[in-house]
Amino acid sequence: MMSTETNKAIVRRLWEEVWNQGNLSVCDEIFDADYAAHEKGFVPVLRAAFPDLHFTIEDMIAEDDKVVTRHTMTGTHQGEFMGVAATGKPVRVTGIWIHRLADGRIVEGREWGEWDALGMMKQLGAL
Repeated sequence: MMSTETNKAIVRRLWEEVWNQGNLSVCDEIFDADYAAHEKGFVPVLRAAFPDLHFTIEDMIAEDDKVVTRHTMTGTHQGEFMGVAATGKPVRVTGIWIHRLADGRIVEGREWGEWDALGMMKQLGAL
């Protein structure tokens, strides 16, 4: 089993390098081959809608093989997102994700997250 600090560093790469920098090649390094990494499909969509997208890690807690991240996403709505045309409005969205790691790779987690999608839609004026 990897140390909790090593696991946190791997998950931090997900937020910093994949989401904040849009570096999708990192997915091949940090995700297990059997894990369906939706990030490769969703990161470009979110970054196209919010070109200045940034995730700030507010808290990161690790125990055994799991890492929990509480984050805040900020960005300016410059492109279509979830059927909503660009509004130019800034958004601030909170979320919490749990990832499970094995042998230095993320093996589960996409389905273990919550983010304030309703709050985002309200900020965009869609609701």
